[in-house]
Amino acid sequence: MITPDHARLFARYNRWQNKSLYESAGTLTEAQRKEQRGAFFGSIHATLNHLLWADQIWMSRLASLPPPAAASIKESLAQYGGWPELEAARARFDEVIRNWSDGLRSEDLEGDLTWFSGAAGRELTRPRWQLVVHLFNHQTHHRGQVHCLLTQFGAKPEATDIAFMPE
Repeated sequence: MITPDHARLFARYNRWQNKSLYESAGTLTEAQRKEQRGAFFGSIHATLNHLLWADQIWMSRLASLPPPAAASIKESLAQYGGWPELEAARARFDEVIRNWSDGLRSEDLEGDLTWFSGAAGRELTRPRWQLVVHLFNHQTHHRGQVHCLLTQFGAKPEATDIAFMPE
């Protein structure tokens, strides 16, 4: 089982890495961000949209927040059409995650969570602490894809090593 400190560390890491990726992506044109590059979700913009949507859907389950506007993974790819809108929503939601983690208690990580998974098409139950780990692992997975796409365009995001995260 993880501790609340683990979640707080990864909430800080999430915010730091998103800031780095969004700053790098902001140096590209809108066309470059939306160009289909063969990534799992196609483009930088679609992948970042999906990542924010997934954070929103998981936080709706873990913290009883409202669900995102997009109702499915497919719809998540275009939840925010414009760059300024997506960038602002990401920054706001990173603060939501950080604030949630700051208030997290050990007992919040105990027990199971049951939800309906649209991806699996059925109800699932897993330990809460595992789902918090999944939230942060999913972020890292898709940020890695975006990092690769950005470097293909010559953009230079910061290092991704947690050991180099500013205090």
